[in-house]
Amino acid sequence: MSRTRGPDAPARIRAAVQDWLRAHDPGPRLCVALSGGADSLALTAAAVAAHDRVTALVVDHRLQAGSDRVAARAAAAAEELGATAQILPVTVDREGGMEAAARTARYAALDRARDGAPVLLGHTLDDQAETVLLGLARGSGARSLRAMAPWRPPWGRPLLGVRRADTVAYCAALELAPHQDPHNTDPAFTRVRLRTEVLPLLEQVLGGGVGPALARTAAQLAEDDDALTGWAGELRARAQTDAGLSAAVLAAAPAAVRRRVLRDWLTEAGATGLTDARLRSIDALVGRWRGQGAVAIGGGTREVRRTVARRRDTLVLGHERNR
Repeated sequence: MSRTRGPDAPARIRAAVQDWLRAHDPGPRLCVALSGGADSLALTAAAVAAHDRVTALVVDHRLQAGSDRVAARAAAAAEELGATAQILPVTVDREGGMEAAARTARYAALDRARDGAPVLLGHTLDDQAETVLLGLARGSGARSLRAMAPWRPPWGRPLLGVRRADTVAYCAALELAPHQDPHNTDPAFTRVRLRTEVLPLLEQVLGGGVGPALARTAAQLAEDDDALTGWAGELRARAQTDAGLSAAVLAAAPAAVRRRVLRDWLTEAGATGLTDARLRSIDALVGRWRGQGAVAIGGGTREVRRTVARRRDTLVLGHERNR
């Protein structure tokens, strides 16, 4: 899946972290989310080499026997590298599935512990490729397919241009022993199957280079998404009225832009379950107006549903009793 890795892997990782620090100026203190795996361990080593005050935040999800020992070893490795370390035990309620619940608990713990400092995450180019594939499978738009950003405060991802093989090579060069999380090889998790089955097959069928190509796609879509977001913001400012949104102003814009306006407007109003099909039905109140009735937007109660309807030239929010 990747080209041969040589002694330049440590230099690539250190350069990636230094470039990120120069671009984003994190301030006097820097945190790194450290799991003990190769990616976050290599990131911690590079961060310590590039910054004077690094704190390694080690989240113990307590989902496996001995997780406290894994966390303690990761913290000890960080301190040997020159960072300070803090272990953060969390409780994972598993609502919405273990992966999602663990992620929610992890990010909440990191946010509480960072004390105003940015937090670097060890996501690599390979993680980015997997994220793009997951978005494609869900039928997501550019906002999802742009995948992970190098900097979305307070989260920084310096290694999005670095292969996972580089982090393993860097750890080997430093004689570090990364933790091998059994979840990372468990085929019960979708990402594991993408990593071990789907991406290798794509590489074989398409002749290689799939991971970098998916990452480039994410970067290109990020630029497109930024442009469309700016356009949508300008359109929203023109369309907004005291009562709602002007259908005439929205109708003059491309559907892709006005649907962004509609999604943001409805999300801010507390709408839930804004699927693509539902959003297109709401957009039809603008682009294909035939006198149709209100569209439910979710976020209501058992007795009353929330709706968006067209009243003359204006889209308005309202309520209707459930029948």
